[in-house]
Amino acid sequence: MPAIPFLSPVTGAEIPGHYIHTTDGNFVDNAGRTLLLRGVNLSGTAKAPVGKPSYILEGFWETAENGGESFVGQPLNLEDGSADVHLARLRGWGFNMLRYVVTWEALEHAGPGKYDYEFMDYTVQVLRKCKDYGFKVFMDPHQDVWSRFSGGSGAPYWTLPACGINPRNFTATEAAIIHPEYPVTSDPDPASLPAMIWSTNYGRLASRTIFTLFFAGKDFAPKCVIDGQNIQDYLQGHYIAAMGELADRIREARDLLDECVLGWDSMNEPFEGLLGWRDLSKSSDRQTNMLKKGSAPTPAQSFRLGMGQAQTVEKWDFGSFGPKKRGQVTVDPHGIKIWAEPSTEPGNVHPKWGWRRDPEWKLGECIWAQHGVWDIETGWIVVPDYFMRVPGEDREVEAIEDYWRPHFRAFAKRIRQSHPEAIMFVQPPVFAQPPSIEEEDLKGRCCYSPHYYDGLTLVSRHWNWFNADALGVLRGRYSSPFQAVKIGEAAIRKSIQEQLGELKSDVDILGPYPTLIGEIGTPFDMDGRRSYGWTDNGKYLGDYSNQQKALDASLNAADGPNSLNYTIWTYCPDSCHEWGDGWNMEDLSLWSMDDMRGAGRAEFRMREQSGDRSLGYRTPTLRGRDTPGAASSVSLSLTGTTTPTPNASLPFGWRNQYDFLTDGTRAVRAFCRPFATAVVGVPKRTDFDIAKAEFKLVIRVRPEDTPQTSDSTSMLGGKESSLPTEIYIPVIHFANDKLLGQADGREASLSDDIGPTFEPVSTSRNASTINLSPIISPPTIVSSTTTLLPQASPDLDLSVSVSSGRYEVQGQTLKWWYSVPSEGEEDFEHTIIIKRAGGSIKVKYDEGIQSAGAGMWEWIHHSICPSSLTGCTIM
Repeated sequence: MPAIPFLSPVTGAEIPGHYIHTTDGNFVDNAGRTLLLRGVNLSGTAKAPVGKPSYILEGFWETAENGGESFVGQPLNLEDGSADVHLARLRGWGFNMLRYVVTWEALEHAGPGKYDYEFMDYTVQVLRKCKDYGFKVFMDPHQDVWSRFSGGSGAPYWTLPACGINPRNFTATEAAIIHPEYPVTSDPDPASLPAMIWSTNYGRLASRTIFTLFFAGKDFAPKCVIDGQNIQDYLQGHYIAAMGELADRIREARDLLDECVLGWDSMNEPFEGLLGWRDLSKSSDRQTNMLKKGSAPTPAQSFRLGMGQAQTVEKWDFGSFGPKKRGQVTVDPHGIKIWAEPSTEPGNVHPKWGWRRDPEWKLGECIWAQHGVWDIETGWIVVPDYFMRVPGEDREVEAIEDYWRPHFRAFAKRIRQSHPEAIMFVQPPVFAQPPSIEEEDLKGRCCYSPHYYDGLTLVSRHWNWFNADALGVLRGRYSSPFQAVKIGEAAIRKSIQEQLGELKSDVDILGPYPTLIGEIGTPFDMDGRRSYGWTDNGKYLGDYSNQQKALDASLNAADGPNSLNYTIWTYCPDSCHEWGDGWNMEDLSLWSMDDMRGAGRAEFRMREQSGDRSLGYRTPTLRGRDTPGAASSVSLSLTGTTTPTPNASLPFGWRNQYDFLTDGTRAVRAFCRPFATAVVGVPKRTDFDIAKAEFKLVIRVRPEDTPQTSDSTSMLGGKESSLPTEIYIPVIHFANDKLLGQADGREASLSDDIGPTFEPVSTSRNASTINLSPIISPPTIVSSTTTLLPQASPDLDLSVSVSSGRYEVQGQTLKWWYSVPSEGEEDFEHTIIIKRAGGSIKVKYDEGIQSAGAGMWEWIHHSICPSSLTGCTIM
């Protein structure tokens, strides 16, 4: 590791002890140890105001048109004690990093320049609580297909009429699929929304148009001027200013920057819009985040639909083998247009939002027709390659280089006015490589943060015995898509690991910076929601074995030689089986109220049966039995040097931390996995076999990796590190029999009602709510060995082998000291193997690898096109 500077590369000021560097391809602490930052996105529930999940139509449009409403309470309720339980659960799972979801709408819903400072102050309070639990955070300005009002999340409502659009007509024109209006406004059935169909909005008129305006309006829509600015500058200016206001508020807190909040994304999963489109009458062969499902209009067809003209378009479905064309469907808007009528802005001034529109920008007409792209009367596309070349220049558009990068630079500049040391998390459009960015913009404080999902599993909602190298197909690595096919679990796991390795190598374009996978995860509503007991007469209730396989395949891929940082999508305090994460039928939360054991789950079901929908989104809270009607303040520590004992006084009947950490979780053994949180040297390889509960870590240590602390003692011809490598050891995998209640030899089940039942609960917004803090410190176990040595930890059942050095276990942390080579010596390599001494914990629903079915050869011979192998990495 290169020498760690004592002065900031940005400001020249002295670096505080909590400072985290981005150097040599890693996150690094002030002593020079390599850090792994792993955690979750908090939270998918923050995409909408409290109690307003995406399926609710009542008040959806009216509230937005009147200035929207506060997002205070998202993602955590600070008033009922729930925030402590949720954060303690996340910390107990070993996570140390949060990607904090916040939307532009939450900051500026009341109108242009009208900020919700109450929400900003609430956000500061939540961040302080995240800090209390030891989390590092990076801020995620989140969007999906632009806005809640175009079928996703992100931008405030008023940005749509600012673009001359009437979003109430999206459903009729299929310019966007709106969840509460699906499939038609006259007879909505939001529960029938197909999986991931919301992401097809990237291939529809609303998102295609607005993102083009946002990134490149000055070049491609010069007539679109509002308040004396081109729509590009107007939208970008308000977006950056709103995020800047939040950054100011965080700075003014004085205790969050760098110690807790490390930096910012510039925008979640930005989209190129129409930029680079070769022929508007055909599908694109360049953009990577367009799933074909349902109706699939070309841009030309979407233009006509937007003007109320009927069109016959392709119809697609997504089956076991990926997208497949299913014929055609006629969409007839019956003259309804998405373009706002001139009467909505008397005198070119909007009566509600106050902007003045330039007279050259005519309302009621498609803006692309106004710019000569097509003729409304004939429907003829006059300039089919209009978005292919930079206007006034004889060269093809490079959307990321020409338009995304300038926005990133402007965003970074504004954020660093508030947060000079901010690490800028670089996230270009999905699966696209980042552009080169000048070091004067990065300032030595950068992290590459792409997203990755196993697209086939995400869309099909099934863990298949086959898959494909989607990234390789999209990047042209195969002459035929057939070559990208991977059959069998071993091949699939290897392929995903290679894909993540390729994404990691993209950082070289930026420089020697770390990579963090900002989103990775798997759906839990697989196979017709059989895990919820909704099929086969409840046979598979609580069986998350397929989800475990899928999630383990992705997170295992982040291990191996990659040693990647990541934040899993997602953790939702309001998750339930019927509506998932409360947004577009997504269901990826690692925890759900409906998966709790005992009375907590029973109470939830009683409310459902009684028809009580008074809360909108069903979110009861558990209250302490000793203080009815008030949040409990019972203490419990799950990490660090303290752990609870089985006879500690725990709330709600949880016998111990194993009970607490498994209650309500799904596929917990896949995501709650051991990893090295701080390493003297650099991880060479990490392997974890969840079936065997066996963890192996190989570390390469160089002379320059000597921690920059006090003097070290001589050992084995070199120096023993003065600081240890620290490894998180999850009780989920390594709990002893006493903690599990397995003294009688019975199997543990993550779905069984083990332990006492819960108290009856009262209504509140979040589930499972108490405050947690340390109770008791167990004895420290110390060893120095090169052979397997059983531990005597009160909670863990460990067998540890180290190639050299000594170790000790404190709570769920193993600390390992070993020698560092002296100057001039060859690099050292150290290995540790950690097993559960009594063998892996038996879980009811562990199952073997599924074999390839009879349909294997049918699929191998099936015609595959590149679009059928899309990564669908959209969330």
